[in-house]
Amino acid sequence: MSGENRSSFHARPIVAGFFEKRTFSVQYVVADPETKRCAIVDPVLDFDPKSGATATQSADALLEHIGREGYTLAWILDTHPHADHFSAAGYLKDKTGAPTAIGEKVVEVQKLWKRLYNLSAFSPDGSQWDRLFADGERFEIGNMDVEVLFTPGHTLASIAYVIGDTAFIHDTIFMPDGGTARADFPGGSARALWNSIQRIMALPDSTRLFTGHDYCPGGRPPRWESTVAQQRAENIHLTKAKTEEEFVALREKRDRELPMPKLILHSLQVNIRGGRLPEPESNGKCYLKIPLDALEGAPWGD
Repeated sequence: MSGENRSSFHARPIVAGFFEKRTFSVQYVVADPETKRCAIVDPVLDFDPKSGATATQSADALLEHIGREGYTLAWILDTHPHADHFSAAGYLKDKTGAPTAIGEKVVEVQKLWKRLYNLSAFSPDGSQWDRLFADGERFEIGNMDVEVLFTPGHTLASIAYVIGDTAFIHDTIFMPDGGTARADFPGGSARALWNSIQRIMALPDSTRLFTGHDYCPGGRPPRWESTVAQQRAENIHLTKAKTEEEFVALREKRDRELPMPKLILHSLQVNIRGGRLPEPESNGKCYLKIPLDALEGAPWGD
């Protein structure tokens, strides 16, 4: 195979998306077609808030796919500490031994939520992951080069992973009919989100964009793949708000009307621990801690 062909071969990873319907989340397995080494992006640990039950079916489906395809798991990657589902990174680390990673600014999110949860013994130093990525840092999945883009706004710590012709852009831009992500969580910023979106829109037009959620507008089936060109031409927020000021006004107005995700107070205490539940108490059971009146001014949900 010529060098030119090898370059194009490695520039197009194999991507499989797995839609988790309870939280409208999309998990991914991204693989190097030559070496068959792969990474998991944004895995979900199942949780039922009504019963308090946890389960691993969603994460196990990723491992089953990896086994069927003959892949070797090289990385377990999160794009940010999620506010609407538990990360399965800790479970997958224990199951496979593969290293976990997230953006280095996660320590700022940890400090913020340590205060909100009053977690006196918790260490907000990022040690809960094997590696913390800086903006512009590079690493490899097999023979594929991965570049990390710092893309805050939805959270203080959000990053995107750019792999060849592909970018995993988490909660920045949804599918074109879904618009953009909210920016009103503690540490969020609509202005920072605008700047992050511009970084993504500066990628080549044909770049395949994989989003972190799809809320199925109008009841359509779930979708999660678009392109930079498609988003620029069709995204309902980006075509309406052409300037930074217009976007900030649009985003902040919409965010003032949105109730908090139903799992935000459940999930952050897990996700700042690298996807691990709180330590069991003397009876062997784990307990979640829900701070009351901590998110002042948030609209009430139904």
